[in-house]
Amino acid sequence: MSTILELKNVSKSFGAGGNVTEVLRSVDLSLEEGEFVAIVGFSGSGKSTLVNLLSGLLKPDRGEVLFKGTKNPEPGPDRGVVFQNYSLLPWLSVYENVRLGVDQVMGDRTAQERDERVRLYVDMVSLTPALSKKPSELSGGMRQRVSLARTLAMSPDVLLLDEPLGALDALTRAVLQDEIANIWARDKKTVLLVTNDVDEALLLADRIVPLKPGPRATLGQEFAVDLERPRDRQGLNHDERFKTLRNEVVGYLNHVRSESRAVAKSNANKPKVELPNLEPADLRVD
Repeated sequence: MSTILELKNVSKSFGAGGNVTEVLRSVDLSLEEGEFVAIVGFSGSGKSTLVNLLSGLLKPDRGEVLFKGTKNPEPGPDRGVVFQNYSLLPWLSVYENVRLGVDQVMGDRTAQERDERVRLYVDMVSLTPALSKKPSELSGGMRQRVSLARTLAMSPDVLLLDEPLGALDALTRAVLQDEIANIWARDKKTVLLVTNDVDEALLLADRIVPLKPGPRATLGQEFAVDLERPRDRQGLNHDERFKTLRNEVVGYLNHVRSESRAVAKSNANKPKVELPNLEPADLRVD
């Protein structure tokens, strides 16, 4: 396998002047072609910022983002992003939302070819009966399926999933996890999943990379998920290797969170620097 997407010593801050917050610091990450990687971290640690850097929606303050060797590339359909908030156009139907993406990247294909591609990917996420429905007529899980179908239909080289299942109920989440696993097994796209669910990461990924708590978050110890595929969530509950991996990842996350809290508490208890009480200079001119 060869590296397709990479972060090299990347840092990113937001704000200006005295209100600058460094969200990510010195992040190094490599994604290999066909690999499924899960970034696991706590809320507010900078996971979405990481995805936006990989997609080109944000530029790093320091370091480099490399996509197929190109430094800091602009956003493009070669890196498809599925967000948590669906990002669908409410006045378009399921078919039209997916067709919009297909038309943007496959304008050189015939109308029939584009129509067939839309229907293929809508069917892939089990939404053919809802082709003519608007987003307001769909459940949250169905909307996320539309978003996934639209991104996949654009045939990206890398699929970036920014907590796409975070707002769904447990049953719908499980169904979509299975669909993502099946799609990856069929197409072998390079996938990066951002999640705060360790079980989800273990079910789907080849490799888990924890993101330490922010600010100034960086990536921590990696865990290879050497569980046999295809993975069955019921069977995993009785798999000793799964239990061991889960305890290792959860234990590590709890450890780095405790460290982060200890550092924050130590900083809060440091004595404040007393500034001298200075009077402004007399600027009057006699």
